[in-house]
Amino acid sequence: MRHFAVLVAFALMPAALQAAENFPVRPVRSIITFPPGSATDIIGRVLGQKLGEYWGQTVVADNRGGAGGVIGSNVVAQATADGYTLLINSNAHAVNPSIYAKLPYDTLRDFTNIAPIVSAPNVLITSPSAKVKTVADLLADARARPGKVNFASAGIGSGTHLSLEKFKMMAHVDMTHIPFKGTGEAIIDVLAGRVDYYFVPISAGIGYIKDRKVRAIAVSSIKRNVALPDVPTVDEGGVKGYDSGLWFGLWGPAKMPPALVDKIWKDTDRALSSPDVVTRMTALAAVPMHMKPAEFTKFIRSEIADGAKVVKAAGIKPL
Repeated sequence: MRHFAVLVAFALMPAALQAAENFPVRPVRSIITFPPGSATDIIGRVLGQKLGEYWGQTVVADNRGGAGGVIGSNVVAQATADGYTLLINSNAHAVNPSIYAKLPYDTLRDFTNIAPIVSAPNVLITSPSAKVKTVADLLADARARPGKVNFASAGIGSGTHLSLEKFKMMAHVDMTHIPFKGTGEAIIDVLAGRVDYYFVPISAGIGYIKDRKVRAIAVSSIKRNVALPDVPTVDEGGVKGYDSGLWFGLWGPAKMPPALVDKIWKDTDRALSSPDVVTRMTALAAVPMHMKPAEFTKFIRSEIADGAKVVKAAGIKPL
């Protein structure tokens, strides 16, 4: 019986390989876990457009924002594992197991880890009319008014939320967290002065910064970013050793055929090396990441562990 099963498996292999080679034969749906205008949305659409060129099929961006990426992720976790429903998410994917007491899916078991996309820093912004112009000014204000200064995030457990919590932890300040459904809503309230600060993903905020619609106080990376060379780091501002940013990745439902995973990974890796995508990502201050699926899986496990440490140190109660 076992011999028969092996023969059947070998007989099916050519068909599976051929199906992977011919993929896709119809439009692919890309579930983006944050709303239009967010960093996840912008980066996901750049990648989707390039993959669509390679595949000769439309990659349809389907924004499913909310719950720090959980809503969109759950759509993919329940989808058919044929490659026609893919997930674009931020490092919220690795943090959510620590943020939520009970997720509707298992982060490691219910997804196929295909490839990372890019990494990028956040930028600490405020309204141009605000008196605060430096990290030192912000720290002084927060210490003078404990709990009164507020920060936006793109949702509980998002990379922007973790950048805030790490800042609070390292600077020893008490500030109020105000979660939004995504970056677009958070920026609007910063522009209007309804929220004091936001660690906006650089890809989503750079246009507002260059148009002087918001004031950039500092970047979250340990080194200055080439896209905003005149903006100092949080470390330079007085929070020594602070380094926090975002990364974005591509997933599918669990149990995707290995040949199909390999096909999508290779096309994604090729896209991230193409001159036009590199140029667009560089303009967003994002750096392409290159890992094979197995390496990406190890990376995610490490990120889940690191996220748990930050959440615990910040005293965030699981939702």
